[in-house]
Amino acid sequence: MRSLLIISLMAIWMIQPYSGALLAQSGVTAGEAPTSRILFIFDASNSMAGQWDGERKIDLAREVLFEMLDTLEQMNKVELALRVYGHQSPVPPQDCSDTRLEVPFGRNNVTQIRQRLIEIQPRGTTPIARSLGLAPEDFPLCGTCRNIIVLITDGIEACDGDPCRVSLDLQRKGIILRPFVIGIGSDPGFRETFDCIGEYYDAPTQAEYREALKEVITQALNATSAQVNLLDTRSRPSETDVNVIFYDRYTGGLRYHMIHTLNSLGNPDTLSLDPMVTYDLEVQTIPPVRLDSVRLLAGRHNTISINTPQGFLYVRTKRGNSYDRDQFLVKRAGEQEVINIQETGTVGKYLVGTYDLLIPIYPKMEVHGVKIRQSSTTTVEIPAPGYITFNTGQRGAGSLYQLDPSGQQIWVMNLLENTKTQGYYLQPGTYQVVFRRNDHKSSSYTAIRNLTVKEGSPQTINFY
Repeated sequence: MRSLLIISLMAIWMIQPYSGALLAQSGVTAGEAPTSRILFIFDASNSMAGQWDGERKIDLAREVLFEMLDTLEQMNKVELALRVYGHQSPVPPQDCSDTRLEVPFGRNNVTQIRQRLIEIQPRGTTPIARSLGLAPEDFPLCGTCRNIIVLITDGIEACDGDPCRVSLDLQRKGIILRPFVIGIGSDPGFRETFDCIGEYYDAPTQAEYREALKEVITQALNATSAQVNLLDTRSRPSETDVNVIFYDRYTGGLRYHMIHTLNSLGNPDTLSLDPMVTYDLEVQTIPPVRLDSVRLLAGRHNTISINTPQGFLYVRTKRGNSYDRDQFLVKRAGEQEVINIQETGTVGKYLVGTYDLLIPIYPKMEVHGVKIRQSSTTTVEIPAPGYITFNTGQRGAGSLYQLDPSGQQIWVMNLLENTKTQGYYLQPGTYQVVFRRNDHKSSSYTAIRNLTVKEGSPQTINFY
């Protein structure tokens, strides 16, 4: 005897057309509460005439579905429709196109759905994949609707279709998400078969079966709230004022994008989130922090905690001068990837940790092992550079060298050949510049000048 299964395939917020009928999911949602549209896909194949708990499986399935309809009929902003398969053509032969929308979406159509279910008798085969593939066409265009599919079946695919592939394909397109499989009975093969479609719930008794159906309704329709706790080093949710992005794990699409906020009591504010989506979260601290595969309990308040302890970095020159507001690069200690570009004279916010700084001044300045601590400001003070202007009078070739205390030359840069006047910020120290004008064709005309750069002081070097 086959077990009776319910598969709830949930589709969510829609904004773009899919196959001319269904709208694909959107990102952030706001405003008026949406209408939830539930399409029941009902198995009326010949195996549904089999016995379970002293009743025909189709009678039990109808009875439980009628109870669900009683509940849904009392709800606002809920619309229903019915698709049936396996009821038009007897087996043999096997008709794998035997699936049909019997009652389209509409208001106050529960009586029509009930009557059609009573009239239907089990006859044919089980084209699950084809029914799922056609289901998106059953939803009329709607920019503010939640589309939900509940598939009721007593067995696995009987045709050549692959319901797992169809389900995954529709999930990637954002058409259905978060499938649920509820199995009545104890057939171990169903878990293996339906795990690829979604979550499997075993319901060996009729009471457990009804409880599983209640869970489906809870997941589909009940309001769900959440808060995001951004934890400091003491595991307190004190961090805030950063972007938090919720991505759909299956499609990669952006679902919600917000600036994290603490309410007037100092607690993370409450968010209204769709529980049918599995989320990947990214907190856009510097560097960002991700939390993957976040799943919400429907109808409850959920707490999502992420470790994001932060402190501050302030880089300044010893003397305030025009070099302030120039940029420097920030990297994790020992790593090559640049994670931020910050201006000197400003305060940046970073995760607690150790960083290396690359300050683009001549010669290149690196500051290693800068430690950022919780809620503290780390100040890095660098020498105020001097600004040196080279006037060459004519275009020519030249280079600048730094002289270390031993007198050894260390190349710093080549001068611009086609520019008569050029200026650079240089670290304090002793330098040597070597230059020859282009109109002087003998190396003997090479000019060499030594110069001392002082903190925050400008000077001009002339070659004429």
